[in-house]
Amino acid sequence: MGSHLGNAGTFLISALFGAYILAVMLRFLFQWVHADFSNPISQFIYKITNPPLMPLRRFIPSYRGIDFAAIVLLLVLQNIEFLVIGLLPSQPMPSFPGLIPWALATLLGLWINIYIFGILILAIVSWINPTAYNPVIGLLSQLTNPVMRPIRRLIPPMSGLDLSPMFALLALTFVKLAFVDYLIYLFKNLAFPNAKYLF
Repeated sequence: MGSHLGNAGTFLISALFGAYILAVMLRFLFQWVHADFSNPISQFIYKITNPPLMPLRRFIPSYRGIDFAAIVLLLVLQNIEFLVIGLLPSQPMPSFPGLIPWALATLLGLWINIYIFGILILAIVSWINPTAYNPVIGLLSQLTNPVMRPIRRLIPPMSGLDLSPMFALLALTFVKLAFVDYLIYLFKNLAFPNAKYLF
């Protein structure tokens, strides 16, 4: 019974924290790429992330367009998620030495996943309905441009066919599987040196 409650609690906590961490990560990336602030999606993201970020900015200012307050908030939220899950029945409590590196690697994995899914969605939309536009597509275009622009220079469209999204997806997926997932596994085991099983 304890393990079932622990698994259900882990799912619920991961879903709640994951949704808000995703919102903060998107806000960080929107600011980094100077995405359209008037877009209703970005306005919603800004509105729900302002309460914790505005007080943090009094002590942690941005520098050269990088929102360090958002980075700190992401790390704090990710670590709190891990610690709260560790309090659940049948779940081990993580140790401090591996906690912060594990959080960093997990956030890096989220960052790559955002770009993988963003590029994939744009590629599918461009194949199905190239003239389609909505607030989500507009934001995804702005978000993925810093990654896609250099790839498009190396792999320009051929006969009207743009293969750059495929190469971008292959490169990002390779980096995630070969390096980021390994770092997550490594630091997760550092956080749970004596655990027989991990959530």
